[in-house]
Amino acid sequence: MVYLVEDDDNIRELVIYTLNHSGIEAKGFSRPTAFYEENAKALPKMVILDIMLPEEDGLTILRKLRANKETKKLPVMMLSAKASEYDKVTGLDAGADDYVSKPFGMMELVARVRALLRRSADDEAPNEYTVGRLTVIPDAHRVIVDGEQVQLTRKEYDILVLLIKSGELVVTRERLLSEVWGYAFEGESRTVDVHIRTLRQKLGAAGGYVETIRGVGYCIRLNEEGI
Repeated sequence: MVYLVEDDDNIRELVIYTLNHSGIEAKGFSRPTAFYEENAKALPKMVILDIMLPEEDGLTILRKLRANKETKKLPVMMLSAKASEYDKVTGLDAGADDYVSKPFGMMELVARVRALLRRSADDEAPNEYTVGRLTVIPDAHRVIVDGEQVQLTRKEYDILVLLIKSGELVVTRERLLSEVWGYAFEGESRTVDVHIRTLRQKLGAAGGYVETIRGVGYCIRLNEEGI
C-alpha cells in the first residue's frame, strides 16, 4: 500500500487512480491528521508527500517519519511545485528518497514509485524463493527445479524473478513489458506470451506454476494439489 498526502483534490485523485490502475495499491489523504490516523493502524510500503500542506508541511511530516524507529526506513517521495536545486537538496537532506517537481508526467511518477518499492523490497528480500518444486536464488542467478539447475535466457529469468517476487499477486502484461523490456520497447506485445510459453517449457514439472489470469496477466501459484 502506498499513502499519498496531497491537499489538491485533482492531483490526489489522479495519482491514486493511476497508481491503482497500474497495479500499485494506493490511498490518498488531504490532511496530515488523516494520514497519521491511518498510519497508526497500518504502515504502508511507501509514502508520497506534498510539501505545501494544511496543518503542517511535508518536510515536517518527513522528519517525524525519520525520527520514528518504525518508519525511519520507510521509502518517502516528495512532491512539490518548488523545483529549485535548493528545495530539492533540502528535501533529500531531510531524508527523502526521491523528489518530484510539479507538474510531472504520470508514467514517470509510476516508474519512480515502482523503482522505490523495488529498491525497498530488494533490501528486505530473502536470499531465495521456493514454490513447490521451483527454487529461485536471485543473488546467485540460479533457477532450480527438482534439484536440477535450469538454464534460462535473460528475459525469461527476469520474467520469472518478477513473478516469484510478487508472490500470488498478478503481474500485468503491461508491467512485464515496462519492467523487463523497458518503456522504450516498441515491439509486438505478444512477445510476453511467447516468452511465458518458452519459460513454462524450460521449467518442466514446475511450468504449471506460471498461471495465466485471462485478460489481466500472470502469477506464480501452486495447483490445487500443491505440486
